[in-house]
Amino acid sequence: MRCPKCDNEQNNTVECEKCGLIFARYRKVQERKKAEALQQESAAEKSGITTKILQLLVLVLVVAGTTYYFTVDRSSTNVVATGSEPGRTQKSTQVPVVTESAVKIPAQQAVASRVKYRGNPIERARNATVSIETPWGTGSGFFVTKNYIVTNRHVVQFDEKKLEEFRNKVETMRKMIQLEKRKINNFQKRYRSLRKGPTRSQVALIIDTRQGELNKVLPQQKKLEEKLTQLERDVSPSDIKIIFADGSEQVANYLLVSENHDLALMSLFSGDWTYLETPPKNSRIRQGDKVFVIGSPVGLRHSVTSGIISGFLKKTDSGEVYLQTDAAINPGNSGGPLIDEDGYVQGVTTMILKNTEGIGFAIPIQVVFDEFSGTLY
Repeated sequence: MRCPKCDNEQNNTVECEKCGLIFARYRKVQERKKAEALQQESAAEKSGITTKILQLLVLVLVVAGTTYYFTVDRSSTNVVATGSEPGRTQKSTQVPVVTESAVKIPAQQAVASRVKYRGNPIERARNATVSIETPWGTGSGFFVTKNYIVTNRHVVQFDEKKLEEFRNKVETMRKMIQLEKRKINNFQKRYRSLRKGPTRSQVALIIDTRQGELNKVLPQQKKLEEKLTQLERDVSPSDIKIIFADGSEQVANYLLVSENHDLALMSLFSGDWTYLETPPKNSRIRQGDKVFVIGSPVGLRHSVTSGIISGFLKKTDSGEVYLQTDAAINPGNSGGPLIDEDGYVQGVTTMILKNTEGIGFAIPIQVVFDEFSGTLY
């Protein structure tokens, strides 16, 4: 037998005669070392697999993060007609349930409407809403596409009945002023015919008093006459001032007024504006759903009020359907959007019930696309 340590050849199989190595003990030591080597090799193999898994996870996270960064929306920024608040100039300071299936969505909106707004839907809707100023009052509107603004007809077109009432008022004041001038003229003639004394002094006092009152009325009448002249001529797009959320202003390029509904459409082709999207297909607004109204009531531009869908109203005479809401609607709100919690536009605010609170109405948004289908599609 050959000794594994000193290489000595011998017949003794228990112990080396030259170096004293005990063969059994040597074999146990070698077997233990081999076992330890196998364990280390196995541990190293497991460690390599773990490292590869960690590297793969890191790679997945990097790819996911990069995809999110380049795809996430980063746009978050910043019955009585209610609109057209007559004579006020803004200062800076139905029943059937409305469903998307009844609305024809423009091609550019069809894809985007399937995804909820990311970011703040109220702020986005505010940026899509505009204030409107006309020669006779103020109102609101909002973009339904990148270049078209919808509002109420009564915001951009003075009501004929109200115009006739205003015309009669101006004419009545005109006649009263003429009569007063004649009376003053008669007092002046009488004054000149009287001798000095108490009666003459009394007539002089009457003349001064009545002339003073007339002088107060004449400037007011002049303004009314000028306003009547503006109202009696046909309104043009250049008469309509559009004020955006950032305070900038433009005039409309185009105006289309509906004959069937309290709606009007204006265009702006000089920019790429934020617009409100219609609800996703097959969705519907329900009684009790939370909604928001955005507009410019009494000169407070781009104000937001909230409420719920209170119900649905169908007018018996015309068959028109309205969304009823308890969200506050005030003069100047007319033409602004009624939106849901996800920022989708559900209607165009249009009127309130006289002498009530919390009973306002909006025209369903699909009526806008049906009425102006020739322009919006």
